[in-house]
Amino acid sequence: MPVLRGIDFAVPPGASAAIVGASGCGKSTLLHLLGALDQPTRGEVRLGGERVSELGEERLAELRNRFVGFVFQFHHLLRDFTALENVMLPRMIAGASREEAADRAAELLGQVGLADRVSHRPRRLSGGEQQRVAVARALANEPPLVLADEPSGNLDTEATLRLHDLLFEMIDRHGASLVVVTHSRELAGRAARVLRLEGGELFPL
Repeated sequence: MPVLRGIDFAVPPGASAAIVGASGCGKSTLLHLLGALDQPTRGEVRLGGERVSELGEERLAELRNRFVGFVFQFHHLLRDFTALENVMLPRMIAGASREEAADRAAELLGQVGLADRVSHRPRRLSGGEQQRVAVARALANEPPLVLADEPSGNLDTEATLRLHDLLFEMIDRHGASLVVVTHSRELAGRAARVLRLEGGELFPL
């Protein structure tokens, strides 16, 4: 049985959209397709104007690193790397020098309020701080699109609200588009466009 069907979805520059729906309805699958982490069995996904299905793994990885920033429910920080080094990685993979990547990472960590935590490894950071590092990392290469999958799902109420404020503040500051999958009505309500995924189809709310 198809998880998604008849999906026709585009993200305009600078736009924000929230996708809501019941658990297991395919929200994360849709986000993975948008970010070229998965391939559709039918239809097509375009990233940076290129058809994802026609690209090899090396080119796909290059496009993802250049065009998409990811913020997941679990931060996926490298535990043996400092906050600074975690944020540096996407920039260095894109070919930046270590010095340039470090300058960019320090700037972003300052913007998310972690200037005094740059040398801390993830185990020395709170859950909210780890997610702020993840937001900074997502923006390291100035991607035009940020995809967030339940970004505050593991945080308490206070940290959740701070993260929501930060996410939209950073998106506005950097001019990126945002697509967020969430169960949070508060987070969904901040997006310019809210869509419900049900029966494999998207419906406007």
